[in-house]
Amino acid sequence: MNYFKKILKYAKPYVKFAWLNILFNILYAIFNVLSVLGFIPVLGILFGKEEKLHEKPVYQGISNLYDFVQGHLNYKVTMLLESGGIDKALLFICLLSFSLFFFKNLFRYLASFVLAYLRNGVVKDLRDHLYHKIIELPLAYFSEKKKGDIIARMTSDVQEVENSFLTSLEAVVREPLTIVLTLISMFAISAKLTLFVFILLPVSGFIISAVSKKLKATSLLAQQETGNFLSFIEETLTGLRVIKGFNAEEKIEKKFKDSTSKFSKLMTSVIHRRALASPMSEFLGSATIITILWFGGKLVLGENSDMKPQEFFGYIGLFYLVLNPAKAISTAFYSIQKGNASAERIISILETKNTITDAPNAQVKVSFDSEIAFDNISFKYKNEYVLKNFNLTIPKGKTVALVGQSGSGKSTLANLITRFYDVNKGVIKIDGTPIKKITQKSLRSLMGIVTQDSILFNDTVKNNISLGVDHASIEEVIEAAKIANAHEFIKELPETYDTNIGDSGNTLSGGQKQRLSIARAVLKNPPIMILDEATSALDTESEQLVQKALEKMMQNRTSLVIAHRLSTIQKADLIVVMKKGEIVEQGKHEELLAQKGEYFKLVTMQSLQ
Repeated sequence: MNYFKKILKYAKPYVKFAWLNILFNILYAIFNVLSVLGFIPVLGILFGKEEKLHEKPVYQGISNLYDFVQGHLNYKVTMLLESGGIDKALLFICLLSFSLFFFKNLFRYLASFVLAYLRNGVVKDLRDHLYHKIIELPLAYFSEKKKGDIIARMTSDVQEVENSFLTSLEAVVREPLTIVLTLISMFAISAKLTLFVFILLPVSGFIISAVSKKLKATSLLAQQETGNFLSFIEETLTGLRVIKGFNAEEKIEKKFKDSTSKFSKLMTSVIHRRALASPMSEFLGSATIITILWFGGKLVLGENSDMKPQEFFGYIGLFYLVLNPAKAISTAFYSIQKGNASAERIISILETKNTITDAPNAQVKVSFDSEIAFDNISFKYKNEYVLKNFNLTIPKGKTVALVGQSGSGKSTLANLITRFYDVNKGVIKIDGTPIKKITQKSLRSLMGIVTQDSILFNDTVKNNISLGVDHASIEEVIEAAKIANAHEFIKELPETYDTNIGDSGNTLSGGQKQRLSIARAVLKNPPIMILDEATSALDTESEQLVQKALEKMMQNRTSLVIAHRLSTIQKADLIVVMKKGEIVEQGKHEELLAQKGEYFKLVTMQSLQ
């Protein structure tokens, strides 16, 4: 229930709808009870046991409210019987009952009507907060999580919270009110019979609670398995070319079917327990009714009974009013138990601590003036350090290239300078200020990033290029595209800059996608450019076009170039050769070749390829 309370915090902005719901539910509960009590005089007429009352009853306080209402109704029926006969009295009672049922159902509808605003508002805010949290969390969080599991938490888990928690809210509010008002009426009719009922109800309640013990655990496993098979779907769509190329369809499909079979078994178990709630409570209620009929019948038929037959039948009707709310509460309890598992998974994301945050006194940096310094930094993703005591200074306006074998720590430096990750030891400074003391937003606004994988979105060419700039004009977008050697192929697209490029830009070639990524960085116009193996995935022709675009872009900028193909960095002001997280050589292209060390080996190996 702890997670249920945390979800309810999201209802605060919609509290007025909650109060309206409570008001309408109170009115519904009152009319619900009155609709049964209104039948007692009808039963009296039918049994020929109507109570004739010739004097208007006097209100004597809340404790005698039932007698006052019943007396007033009997007085009205008596007057009608004497003035117009039994037909007139029966018509009055029927019209009264009709009115009571009308208002009962009107207030029931209004209660659900206002609750819809609360339900949908909470679900919207929950999804919005989840999305905000996902964008806010550092990259390290997602390297340990499956994408499918994150998607499952935002979709099926939120849906489960809506279906279980928020649909149960009304039952939690309305049904106890109905039960309380009904029990008060039942006490007013017969305290002895009601006390007998109180002995029976806890027994059935205990049996129902015993059935639901394992429900939450099973639900949690089911939601986790949802995440697993959504991950399979995401991986399948991403890697379909590889799956087909290696004839691995059957192997992948078997893994997916194993996951869905496991999910099916878990959900069957959950549904079986959930389905048991309603029939079990109904059976226990019926057993209770039969017991009450036996005990109440003895009371009515007793010689000194003060309970009339019509009151006893009204009492049975009232008990039926208790049964449905009791059944609804037991079903709501099951739903909350099931929803609690989903709420736990949602709250676990929302309460995840963000390890990369702005310092309380972080400054907003608007310009880059002198240098970037990596001061004795060390970093590890898990256990082993991938960078050890690394020192490097990049003066303003210079191009520094990082080369080395895979796993030497080159791309890690790009992740650290942008604060996608934080260093474990040492400090990175810009113009002498540690980047931890600069706001993340202003730090990243100084940098443009072009990665090996062109990350594009299912949107137009124009919107993809202007991603990092608010209110960019079409002229500015075209100018950036020209610098990136992208304008020529964009002109040939069906709707030029308004062409939608599809999911991840899949309607474009690799070289075209990369040039759009470069255009995006150009339009942002940052003083620092980070190129992480920007040409390694391209063919020779595309590489030449992209390389020319990169050279144009790097003019008058400070650039950190992480290179796999050494032909692309020969003009760099400084080439830094890395091996196992440490610098082993540094200098210009010709100097390093003359040393015939690690760089010479790398160049020779590539020349032989």
